Amino acid sequence: MSPVDDDTVPLADVVIEDPRWEAFGLAGLADRAMRGTLATLGMGMSGYTVCVMGCDDARIAELNGAFRGKGMPTNVLSWPFEDRAADAPGGTPEIPEPGTANDPTELGDVALAYETCMAEARDQNKTASDHVTHLIVHGVLHLLGYDHVRDADAVVMETLEARVLAPMGVSDPY
Repeated sequence: MSPVDDDTVPLADVVIEDPRWEAFGLAGLADRAMRGTLATLGMGMSGYTVCVMGCDDARIAELNGAFRGKGMPTNVLSWPFEDRAADAPGGTPEIPEPGTANDPTELGDVALAYETCMAEARDQNKTASDHVTHLIVHGVLHLLGYDHVRDADAVVMETLEARVLAPMGVSDPY
């Protein structure tokens, strides 16, 4: 067994900017969400990595303003390392080739805002861990080229999210 096939080796590099995420257990949720996404897509558990950042609303508003021109908080942002989007609406993005144990394929970065995530979970009567797990899966799928801007793409992405989350015991978020 190679080190990256070992389920004790995290697949997500987690950066904590807000200490509430540390106490919340973001690293464990990020790894669980990453493993669930890769397994559902049949990608295997080796050769891929993402960076997940846990920050606060002020930081994500700054990032949202800089990268999307919307200077307000949001729940999750993602920055794919490469554009992997399908050309046709409702199409399936091409799965990237895995890297090696020493040089995994970087899928990109995901950022989560603590206050917004917790408020949404409360407002939607969801557990915070289920909601954050869903948002990480959502972000990772964006890194893999899935999107929800076009209706046909939204159906594909939302259906896939529910498929990823079900084996983890997380209810369909839609």
